[in-house]
Amino acid sequence: MPSLPHDVVAAVATDAAADAGGLPVALLGDFLQVLGGAVTNGRPLTKRQLQGYRTHAGEAARQGVALRALLDLYLSSAWRLWRHLPVVAAGSDGPAMATAGEVMLHAVDDVAAELAEGFQLARRALVRAQESARREFIDDLLTGTADVASVVQRANGFGMDLAGPHAVAVIRGEHPFGHAVPIITELERAILGSKGDAAALVASKAADLVVAFPAPDAAAVEHVLAQLGKALVRRQPAGSWRIGVGLAAPGADGVVRSYAEGLTALDLARRIGLTTPVVHSRDLLVYQVLLRDRAALLSLITGTLTPLLQARGGPGPLLETLLAYVDCGGNNARTARRLHLSVRAVTYRLSRVHDLTGHDPTSPEGRLPLHLAALGARLLDWPASLP
Repeated sequence: MPSLPHDVVAAVATDAAADAGGLPVALLGDFLQVLGGAVTNGRPLTKRQLQGYRTHAGEAARQGVALRALLDLYLSSAWRLWRHLPVVAAGSDGPAMATAGEVMLHAVDDVAAELAEGFQLARRALVRAQESARREFIDDLLTGTADVASVVQRANGFGMDLAGPHAVAVIRGEHPFGHAVPIITELERAILGSKGDAAALVASKAADLVVAFPAPDAAAVEHVLAQLGKALVRRQPAGSWRIGVGLAAPGADGVVRSYAEGLTALDLARRIGLTTPVVHSRDLLVYQVLLRDRAALLSLITGTLTPLLQARGGPGPLLETLLAYVDCGGNNARTARRLHLSVRAVTYRLSRVHDLTGHDPTSPEGRLPLHLAALGARLLDWPASLP
C-alpha cells in the first residue's frame, strides 16, 4: 500500500493544528497515515491501532490541552485529508466513494471515542494526584511538623504567599465533610476576588473543611467569611454547620497557630452552647484564659458554687439565671424576658445565689467571682463532671 506523501501529511497536520488553536502537531501521532491506509484498504482500524490514541490523549491531558481542542485537531485533520486520499483524488465512482466515506467516518468515530476515554482517564489520574498533593500539603502546613522552607516553597505552587498574614477558618458540619471535592470547589469559587493578595487554599482535614486565606485586614476576613457563609447555605441549611476562625498572622507558623485557634473556638463554642454560625477565636479569649490553669479554675468553681448544690432543683436554674443576668448588663427585666420568667422569679433566684454563696450578684464585687465561676462551670460541665 503506497503511503501518503509526507509533504501532504505535514501540510494537513500543520493546518489542522492551527485550526485547533496552535496545538502541537505531535499529538496527532501517525493518525493521518493510519487513517489513509484504512480508507485505501477498506478496513476499520484494529484494536491495537486504536489503543495508541489513548496515549496521545493522556499526553494532551497532562499538557493541559482541553478535550474539545484535541478532538478539533483530529477532526480538522480528517476532513482536510479527505481530498488527498487516492480514491477521492482519482474521482472513483459512487459505490467506491461511499465505501471510502463509511470507512473514514467509522475510523474517525473510533479514534474520537478512544481519545475521549483516554483523556478522561488521564484527567482522573491527574485530579487524584493533585488532591493527594493538596491533602499532603495542607497536613504539613497545619501540623507544623514539616520543614518550614519546604512548606513555603510548596505554598507558592498553590498560590499562597506565606510572607503576608493569613487566617484559617475551620468549617464543621453535623455530618463529616470528608474529601468533598464539589463543595471544596464551590468554596474556592465563592472567595475568588476577596481582598486578600493571594489565592485561598480550601482542603479537607479529618471531618472538617479548612480554609487558609490572606488576611491583610479585618475587612478582608469578614469578606471571606461572608462568602463562605453564602456558599455553605446553598448546600446545607443554617444551623447545620459552624465556622471557627483563628487570628491572622504571617508565616507558616502563623497558619499553624490560626488553625489551632479555629479548632479551639469550635470546641469552646460547643461547650458553652453558642449558636452563632461564625465563632472568632478573639471573642473567646476569656474562656481560653480560664482554661489555661484548669486546677485553679476547678478550685474557683468548687469554692464558689458548691453551696448551690443544696438548691431545690440543683444549681442549673440558678447558674442559668446568673449568666443571663450578667449578659443583660445586670437588668432584671431584660433577664426575665430572655429566660421567659417573671421579674419576681429572677429576683428570687439572684437572692438565693446570694444567700447560698455569700456573694451578691447585684454588686460588682460579688458579681465578678460568681461570673467567672459560672463560666468555668459551663466550660467544665460542672457539676455533671464531678466524680
